[in-house]
Amino acid sequence: MIHPIYPAATGIAALLSFAACQQKTVQKPNVIYILMDDLGYGDLACYGQEKIETPHIDRLRESGMLFTQHYTGSPVSAPARCVLMTGMHSGHAQIRANDEMAERGAVASHDSMFVHPELEGQYPLKAGTMTIGRMMQQAGYRTGCFGKWGLGYPGSEGVPSKQGIDEFYGYNCQRQAHTYYPAFLWKNDERVYLENKVIDPHLFRLAADADPRDEKNYAPLTQKQYANDLIFDELLRFVENNKSSPFFLLWTTPLPHVSLQAPERWVKYYVEKFGDEAPYTGNKGYQPCRYPHATYAAMVSYFDEQVGKLIDKLKAEGIYENTLIVFTSDNGPTFNGGSDSPWFNSGGLFKSEYGWGKCFMHEGGIRIPAIVSWPGRIKPGSRTDHICCFQDVMPTLADIAGTDCPPTDGISFYPTLTGDTARQRQHEYLYWEYPDPRIGLKAIRMGKWKGIIENIRQGNTSMQLYDLENDLREEHDVAAEHPEIVQRFETLMKASHTEPENPKFAF
Repeated sequence: MIHPIYPAATGIAALLSFAACQQKTVQKPNVIYILMDDLGYGDLACYGQEKIETPHIDRLRESGMLFTQHYTGSPVSAPARCVLMTGMHSGHAQIRANDEMAERGAVASHDSMFVHPELEGQYPLKAGTMTIGRMMQQAGYRTGCFGKWGLGYPGSEGVPSKQGIDEFYGYNCQRQAHTYYPAFLWKNDERVYLENKVIDPHLFRLAADADPRDEKNYAPLTQKQYANDLIFDELLRFVENNKSSPFFLLWTTPLPHVSLQAPERWVKYYVEKFGDEAPYTGNKGYQPCRYPHATYAAMVSYFDEQVGKLIDKLKAEGIYENTLIVFTSDNGPTFNGGSDSPWFNSGGLFKSEYGWGKCFMHEGGIRIPAIVSWPGRIKPGSRTDHICCFQDVMPTLADIAGTDCPPTDGISFYPTLTGDTARQRQHEYLYWEYPDPRIGLKAIRMGKWKGIIENIRQGNTSMQLYDLENDLREEHDVAAEHPEIVQRFETLMKASHTEPENPKFAF
């Protein structure tokens, strides 16, 4: 019965308004997961960086929570992404190394990949794999991935469209992502050809008689379409098209992975800041660069600028308050292609020289920056020492999306985000393995203790043991002093390993 003091239409309008308000109140939060590529623990100002400016990411940190002990799933790209996408640690994951599937032919040739798409891409996720994308779809989210994929070659069961991603734009193949001026990108399952020529970043070198300090000699490397601009445009379009309903957005930028290439305005900014410098001529792989320090810094600041633009877009659309943003990196800083991690102190608290960053199990290779912002839910400017890893992301997002999580090796850190630390469960230990074809590595972290076995391919079985509480830079091996811990770790490593289906990932 309608109340006598209200006209019928007014009563109906009021009920509809109340229903709309209730619907808005319970709407699931949007989730944006930002994954940089080879960004070190110390590459952001909010983590201590003194040379590179990252004001927008720093503001994200000010509005949210900074993690001091967040780990990647692997020290290199493809297996790290597999752990993230499936919630299974690298002792159980389908993909445990960067398998380029060389048996297909000239997989390293950019010219060949341009003509033959079947040479692109990496070892694929299996059909029907329960990924974060598929889980979020089942929770009612529209899903998108923009940037680098690396989890299945074109036409395989591992492509984004078959692994829970509604919209994809970017690089299917991580080797294609070695240049930021590619001849093509992928939109869903179709190649999109760009106004760029094929230039193999691993083959291009300056002429023998060329002056390496003359900028004109590097001109061929800057082409018409910078991939990161295109990827960002598609990402903003995804946000615009899905602003009225929950969306899950994976922003898997290839930045700042080498080759060193950045927009000229940002390079000039850092040349003015740093002054002149010695060119990188290509002697450590990848293509040459006139201003390597300035260009690396420019790549990070360019992306920081894009993060700021994305946040502005969310605010302009009125959805920022209902959006959770995670910012992190896929592994530690690199050592090649003209990058100079020690000069930037990219490892931050940890060493970043070769053998200590990317591709290795020391803290500089696997401990990564992580920031989570969620207005009204996460305390601004907060900080946590909670120990967590990529396999924990899937159960955490399940809690946020209000859906059931499939079996994983992870533990949700949702209680940490919301300040309910009394309910936060802890890992007994974290385990990693990386069957690099040249070295082979395993590592384990339990409380303050960190164990590493290196050079497994050469027959080494001896474990290094570090007390991270007193030796954060892992400079003092105390294995001989604690044989009982070493023995315990060796037992846990064996228990954490299952034999992979792909024989290339076996030790």
